[in-house]
Amino acid sequence: MIYSYYPGCTLKDRARQLDLYARASAAALGLELKELTQWQCCGAVYPAASDDIASRLSAVRALMNTEEKKLVTMCSACHHVLKRTNFDWKQDAAFRTRATNYLQPEVPYDGSVEVVHFLELIRDEIGFDELKKKVVNPLTGRKIGAFYGCLLLRPGKALSFDDPENPTIMENFIRALGAEPVSYPYRNECCGAYVAMEDQKSAQTQVERALNSAVAAGCEELITACPLCMYNLVENATVHRLPVKYFTELLAEALGVKEA
Repeated sequence: MIYSYYPGCTLKDRARQLDLYARASAAALGLELKELTQWQCCGAVYPAASDDIASRLSAVRALMNTEEKKLVTMCSACHHVLKRTNFDWKQDAAFRTRATNYLQPEVPYDGSVEVVHFLELIRDEIGFDELKKKVVNPLTGRKIGAFYGCLLLRPGKALSFDDPENPTIMENFIRALGAEPVSYPYRNECCGAYVAMEDQKSAQTQVERALNSAVAAGCEELITACPLCMYNLVENATVHRLPVKYFTELLAEALGVKEA
């Protein structure tokens, strides 16, 4: 199957591993990720004001340039912005009209593209039982916690990714790869990355809460889909430190396509 793919700017720079292992894993799973020919930074932050059109135009352009029925994302922030923009496009006629008038596309976007995260694609298109069959290097004996953060899960109605209060998709993903998923209380809380530059102490407090919670529950390593969370969990850890990897690296390792 061929899917349109929006990598986002961070995956071309500081989060190259998230993209590299995603492409290798997708190929091993028989999925073709076709990168959009034209895309820009999504903006990483979804505007709080409903009448802020300009901040969403980059996401609208990406949706307009999508050739396949589904647009796959890896980065939590990109997924958040693109999926919420698509949701609003379908719900808000004023937004549709103003954005269309501004961009003046040759063919108006009809809202038919489905934005899906790679984890959703694995869950819904392949299935975790089938994924388990494709594992060549089971991650047996490893106790791994998922750090969802806030962007993948909320707002629940617009993102429809998983239960915002009790998500299971990443735990099921970890289990399918042969490892033991470890659930802990702060796995679906904000890591504090958005305030890290302005108020590092607050970010460190958020990180320490998450890591303390993970260590207390028995986690030996963490996975995430968010470059912001990755940076914050590593750089702003003060007391507890755990290895943090992108979920795609774990997948590539289990599928036997991770480069040494």
